[in-house]
Amino acid sequence: MAQENSPYSRYGMGDIAPNQNMVSRAMGGITAGYADFQSINLVNPAALGQIRNTIFDIAGEIDIRNLKSNTSPQKFRSVNTLISYLQLGVPLSSAKMLKKKQFWGASFGLRPLTRVNYKIENNSRPEGLDSLNTIYEGSGGITQANFSTGIRIKNFSIGISTGYNFGSRDYSTILNFISDTVAYFKSNTSTSTRFGGAFLNTGIQYEIITKKNNVLRFGAYMNMQQNLSAKQDKVNETIAFDGNGGILTIDTISAVINQPGKVKLPATYGFGFTHATKNLLLGADLEFSNWEAYRYFGEKDFVQNSYMIRVGAQYYPAKDNTLPSKYWSFVKYRAGMYFGNDYIKIANNNRPIYAFTAGVGMPLTSLQRISYTGEIVALNAGIELGARGNKESQSLRENYMRINIGVSMNARWFVKPKYN
Repeated sequence: MAQENSPYSRYGMGDIAPNQNMVSRAMGGITAGYADFQSINLVNPAALGQIRNTIFDIAGEIDIRNLKSNTSPQKFRSVNTLISYLQLGVPLSSAKMLKKKQFWGASFGLRPLTRVNYKIENNSRPEGLDSLNTIYEGSGGITQANFSTGIRIKNFSIGISTGYNFGSRDYSTILNFISDTVAYFKSNTSTSTRFGGAFLNTGIQYEIITKKNNVLRFGAYMNMQQNLSAKQDKVNETIAFDGNGGILTIDTISAVINQPGKVKLPATYGFGFTHATKNLLLGADLEFSNWEAYRYFGEKDFVQNSYMIRVGAQYYPAKDNTLPSKYWSFVKYRAGMYFGNDYIKIANNNRPIYAFTAGVGMPLTSLQRISYTGEIVALNAGIELGARGNKESQSLRENYMRINIGVSMNARWFVKPKYN
């Protein structure tokens, strides 16, 4: 009868949050072979070798979902405003490194990896029993605190990313029998899990300069399999609701507190390329995640291996002789798409995921200052129109729209001036 976000976030580790920055997300999410001195690549740390100035990048999104049943005309809608990431990148190259055409950069920040957020109410009449009202509710997800570094030596770049993944997953199922003659206690079965652990990701890129001074860049990355240490509480109880809708415990039937365990997250592999001229960039990625290795306290779930194909482009109209007064010539126009299969698999039914993306990179700094100092503040905005599932999918399918907005501040911090 109602849902706050996505019922499918009940399975696995929840809905996987987009892990690219706003520049890449507007181009279908290409990241493996993408590098830019004005933005931080959140997926392939090898691209950090391109950083020239200090970059502060913050972004958020408005997530609008429409849930539709394939067996009834019912539709449900939810709107969520979310923080996408907070990231800071700094150049670390010394003067000697710069003379040898060696570049070194690092970044650190905070971002969500997965989200669990749903509330579903179901009314039924089991055979031989009174009417039953069931409420399924869940919340939580994984958050990542990360530190990444990358170094470029001539045309080859390599990078690593590490840090700490942490979070929680809280599930509850409330049963309420409705009868005119018998008074039943409501029951609540809840599972609350807290987990955390270090991670390690790696990436490489190789750049080829063509005879026409175009740049062809190949890249690959790997997010290694991870074991999170976890503790879990399981409680079965009879309850009542207070005047504010909160839960009051009447009697605890059983309880297991601080049960230790492991949450095994799968490895992810990706590779791709970009081809860039002065005014046009084209790229493509292929990503694979081994979700069949996923375990939650030693148990499997309704998950499967997944893949994603991404393609994207960016057009920059400005020429060498374009006047600064022509602002829209200095805006970067982006578009792309992605297609793959959902890592959640229910009733042996695959569900496709696909979306079309578009966006712009709009300079907020005066064009004269950009050309003089290389510093720039840019507004990166985009939109994703996509879906999970189709008419052949059992149960529910989702259509979603994400409105993405990020601000990237590129400045020459920590640089000692030669003249006062």
